[in-house]
Amino acid sequence: MTDLPPQPELALAYPLAAGAEVPLLPARMVNEFVYCPRGAMPEAEDLDDATRIHARSVTLASEPLGVIAKLDLVEGETEQIWPVDTKRGRRPHVERSAYLPERVQVGLQILLLREHGYACDEGILYFAESRERVPVVLDEELHAEVLKAVHGLRLMAASGHIPPPLEDSPKCPRCSLVGICLPDEVSWLRAGRIEPRPLAVAQADALPLVVQDHRARIGKDGETLEVTADGQKLATARLAEVSQVVVYGNAYLTTPALHELMRREIPVSWHSHGGWFMGHTVGLGHRNVEVRAHQWRQSFDPAFCLRLARGLVAAKIRNARTLLRRNWRGDASPDAVLGALDRDRQEAETARDLAALLGIEGLAARRYFEGFAACISPGTLGEGRFDWPGRNRRPPTDPVNALLSFVYAMLTRFWTVQLSAVGLDAYRGFYHQPRYGRPALALDMMEPFRPLVADSAVLLAINNGEVGVGDVITRAGSVALTPRGRRAIIATFERRLDQEITHPVFGYRIAYRRLFEVQARLLGRFLAGEIPDMPHVTPR
Repeated sequence: MTDLPPQPELALAYPLAAGAEVPLLPARMVNEFVYCPRGAMPEAEDLDDATRIHARSVTLASEPLGVIAKLDLVEGETEQIWPVDTKRGRRPHVERSAYLPERVQVGLQILLLREHGYACDEGILYFAESRERVPVVLDEELHAEVLKAVHGLRLMAASGHIPPPLEDSPKCPRCSLVGICLPDEVSWLRAGRIEPRPLAVAQADALPLVVQDHRARIGKDGETLEVTADGQKLATARLAEVSQVVVYGNAYLTTPALHELMRREIPVSWHSHGGWFMGHTVGLGHRNVEVRAHQWRQSFDPAFCLRLARGLVAAKIRNARTLLRRNWRGDASPDAVLGALDRDRQEAETARDLAALLGIEGLAARRYFEGFAACISPGTLGEGRFDWPGRNRRPPTDPVNALLSFVYAMLTRFWTVQLSAVGLDAYRGFYHQPRYGRPALALDMMEPFRPLVADSAVLLAINNGEVGVGDVITRAGSVALTPRGRRAIIATFERRLDQEITHPVFGYRIAYRRLFEVQARLLGRFLAGEIPDMPHVTPR
């Protein structure tokens, strides 16, 4: 076979078609596209760019190129000006003292200035840490690289398809989007050739701020949230260290505080005084509609729904069996119930439809909760102490069920917020059917984690004496937690989320709090067809 000459690259004109409403692409995404095509996917638009010199920023747009840019600084005189682009790190010791993506970004800024009538032949890269300025000249070679990058990015944006991840690339550990892209995980699930490196999601330093005092007022004081009641300061939290605000009862936020939380995309979750999850408030939310388009399209495919639901229910039953095996305290052997649950799990994996799967799950849940009493310390059971009549709810009639209902509400809230954060619709599920006000997808995704996180937290709180019968109130036949009881179980639940496990698929250590984000993003990849199956977490 004769070698064919290389095919020329075709520029993608802007706009893509007559009358098409195609948005201008941020020029910084060109930098990301040159570094890694997958790194310029739409989620990158959500990244905070607070380190730029906004006080001297200059916004320029180009209709022919189809890009818009915010320049850090423009220097010069009438005869000649140049853009100055600031980088946080030190100058790299490479050829031309700068990497190609950064040089392309400055080259694009030069083209934008030229288009607006300015004389501009070069720009400056300023590396803040080493305080060095590197000149960037727009020669023919760099000019060609800039146009190639712009046209390639626009073509990818027009296609609506994210390119495959890089395989075992040294770029990935340094990339700020690695927790969104999941390159090693996606490659492993697609081909199994590369063992994932432990870099899936950055360590989460921010934690939820939980407010349950019904008199509380949550206000903003500079970069801090301040919680007060009756004029007394109860607590403060730096905004940079808050992942979400959780409000119980009649506590309220001031308008400046709510505006700042929405601007930073920090969600606010609202619960009733008894702990029922009522909803959450976010800013503009995730802008990538393609993720939701994949979700809705697949949700109308009965075969796909059954396939995903089988995996979720089978994982839940397997994890329920694991919890009983690890925590069994009864005198009788658990072999009978463990064997029955194992058979239920096998039947769930081959269920013929969702109705049959629902029946299998119900039978397995009854077996599981019948054995749940054997996991509670005998010293906490009996008259005047905890009792376990079996699972009941709405309203719960005993302390153990009150604790379970409360942690299930917290788990629902956690998954609702997490799914919304990655662009999925928490109300359109695959196993749980749509119903007004029901976060069906959150209920789907939390199923495997009920035993691992929620039920485990309840057992820890009871068996360690963190919650006692004095932490509940009985009224009109129903049982609710006192403020002290809520504080105790919330603390136990949050500790459980911070507990690390070895990921059964990828092999690295990861906390449940971070694991939920990985699972949510992998679900998006599965819905888009990037990976052949949805991996479920089933520790031994």
